[in-house]
Parts: sequence; structure tokens; C-alpha cells
Amino acid sequence: MRSALPVRARRLWRMTAVIVLVGATVFPIYWMAVSATTDTSRLFQPVPDLLPNLAHLSALRTALTETQLPRWLFNSALIAIGTTVLSVSVAWFAAYALSRYRFRGRGVFGLVLFITQFLPEVFLLVPLYGIFLAAGLLNRLEGLMVINAAFVVPVATWLLKSAIDTVPREIEEAARVDGAPRLAIQISVVAPLVLPSLAAVAVIAIFQAWDEFVFALTFLSRADLRPASVGIATFVGELTTPMDVMLSASLIYVLPTLLFAIFAQRYVVSGLVSGSVKE
Repeated sequence: MRSALPVRARRLWRMTAVIVLVGATVFPIYWMAVSATTDTSRLFQPVPDLLPNLAHLSALRTALTETQLPRWLFNSALIAIGTTVLSVSVAWFAAYALSRYRFRGRGVFGLVLFITQFLPEVFLLVPLYGIFLAAGLLNRLEGLMVINAAFVVPVATWLLKSAIDTVPREIEEAARVDGAPRLAIQISVVAPLVLPSLAAVAVIAIFQAWDEFVFALTFLSRADLRPASVGIATFVGELTTPMDVMLSASLIYVLPTLLFAIFAQRYVVSGLVSGSVKE
């Protein structure tokens, strides 16, 4: 009986910790849903409403029909797709080169990839603005795709390199003996074997592009080109702020990434650990 008590106590503490963590994660989203269905005049009552008011959905309709939110969501999706395609493409060839080739400067190249992760985004705003101005990338969604990919590629390269390292070279040699070109071997032989890592890289790129705010705010001045992360911030006015509309738009903005995270989490976990153990 004595030995069973500590085990039960540990289980109780673990369950309590899990409940607290889940509650801390879910409650902000729940409160956003409650606030989005509550009239602005009731948001600052001493005793706030604790349940969503499904009869009050006018703020959701306003956010979808009377603002540019649908356009901003489309811009965010477009930036996310472009960033993902660019990141996966560049990182794949860089990772394959680091994994399969021995060349001068290989270690320096890998070190530079690590160093880029130490630089904060705000520190790079001024030089990047000058580069974008000279290259004609201001007010261009392509510019955001490039800069987001630049921050994803270093991490993606090392994730893919670790996964490619686990693929036996004999498989590629057998395909090469059969006359397959090297590019075809990469795409049709190696890539399917590291698909979980490719999925993890794609998920990282999507979230980086969807949530990015600083570069989008700096490099885009046209309202019709704003992503949702920047567009929703413009609801905050100098004199008044439509809190219910802003929270409704925020809820609509968060839901796709929330659902996508739930769907993709197993692929991210399997992709991150696939290269950790070399067979």
C-alpha cells in the first residue's frame, strides 16, 4: 500500500500538470470566441460573460463582409504557399549537397547557416529595406516569400540533411547503375524516404509565413496587399477600436492554423525525430 501511494501521487501531479497546460493553451482561444460573440458594450462589464453568445454573430459577419479580411487571408495563404515551395526547394538541394558531397568550405557553409539564426529580425530591417528598395520588391508579395524563406532555409537544411544521412547510399548507387540521372534519383528515390522530414519543413515554413508580422508591416504599405497578421492590427484606432470585430477577425485568422496544427502535429514530430537515429 505504501509503494502504491507515491505512484498514485505522481500520476495525480502529472494529470494536474497536463490539465493546467491544456487549459492555459485552450483558454485564450476560448476567450477570443466568447469576446467575438459579445457586444463591445459588454466586454468591459465588471462581471464578463463566460459563455459564447451565438445570437450575436454580427461581428463575424462584419469582419467577413465589411472589411478586407478575406483579401488579407488570401494574401497570407499566398505568401505561405510561396514561402513553403521556395523553402523546401532551396533547403532540399542545400541539404543534399551537405549530406552527399565533400567540398571545400563545407564546414564553413554549415556554420554560416547556424549563425543566421542568431540575428533578430528587427536588427535586419534597415539593410533589408535598402535591398528591397533597390530590387523593386517593396509592396510585392514575392519579397515576403523570399525573406520568410531566408529564415526557414537554415533550419530546414539541417533537418533535411539529418534525414538524408539516414538513407543508405547503396540505394542511390543502384538507381545510378540503372541509368537514372542524379536529379531524378533525388526526387523519386531519396525524397519519398524522407517524406516526414519534408512535411515537417513544410509545416515550419507555413507557420513562419502565416504568423510573420514585422517584415510585412515594413515592406508592404498598400492595404490590399497586407496579410491578415498586419491587416487585423489596423483595426486598432486612435479614438475607437471595434473590439468585437477585431476579435472576430482574429478568431477567423487563428482557426485555420489551429486546425492545421492539429492535423500536422504527427508529421512534424515524426519528421523532427526521423533523422535523430541513424540505422
